[in-house]
Amino acid sequence: MRYAIIESGGKQYKAVEGETIEVDLVEQEAGKQIEIAQVLLISDGDNILVGTPTVAGAKVAATVVDDTQGPKITVFKYKPKIRYRVKTGHRQKLTRLMIDSINIAGETRTKPARQEAAPAPKAAAKRKPAAKKTAAKKTVAKKTAAKKTAKKK
Repeated sequence: MRYAIIESGGKQYKAVEGETIEVDLVEQEAGKQIEIAQVLLISDGDNILVGTPTVAGAKVAATVVDDTQGPKITVFKYKPKIRYRVKTGHRQKLTRLMIDSINIAGETRTKPARQEAAPAPKAAAKRKPAAKKTAAKKTVAKKTAAKKTAKKK
């Protein structure tokens, strides 16, 4: 499994070929292809390339799927004793990217062949359900605390 750590919008994301990620808003239309050159690390099985700060010549090709919004964040400001209360909210604008390929300069690579999913094993022969065990419920007697009387002086 090949993956890369990329930087977009000042944040780092793990980009895996064939999967989608949500990054901060990218000003592109849905369906357009973009290339991300800020690749910090590439891992391909046992081979790991670490950039200083980026891997030279490495690019991640991605397709813009759509623009979305993140979860709502509630911001509540409060100062006690002076009646100051402000409640606001915020939803971050995000772009969903489908990672097409992770490329390194000077490397020719064919697309990895999709592995056929192994056929599901046949259902095991039906077994009789085990007899239910009934557990005897234990009753616990409640202890009553003796009241202490206050002594008068």
